[in-house]
Amino acid sequence: MSVSKEKEEEISRFMEKLGIKEDDLIEKFILGSGRGGQNLQKTSSCVYLKHIPTGLEVKCQKDRSRALNRLFARRLLCEKYQEIILEEKSKKQQANEKIRRQKQTRSRKQKARMLDNKKQHAEKKSLRSRPDEN
Repeated sequence: MSVSKEKEEEISRFMEKLGIKEDDLIEKFILGSGRGGQNLQKTSSCVYLKHIPTGLEVKCQKDRSRALNRLFARRLLCEKYQEIILEEKSKKQQANEKIRRQKQTRSRKQKARMLDNKKQHAEKKSLRSRPDEN
């Protein structure tokens, strides 16, 4: 499977915007590992990229295709460069932080406050019920 011209142009514009040049990259193709059968272990479809000025290194083996892995590796390198050098948080990182905050345990004071609010809400709802006819 080959990569479309639009995607190639998009990644080249992204790299140009960040100031990453093709000449500054070391690209190697290495044997893949993990699940995938004999074809994966026989072909060198895993892409290794290193940006010489910053020392950023990326390995990519998302697909069986070398062309797609080259594209994914460049995109990953650009995202890492943006995060580390320009100190911008990616959407992935923001989503991970949001999940971490949601999973974080509450303090005793927070739990007590939450339970008090729930009790008050329950009392309000009980006042809305019809009066007993005796």
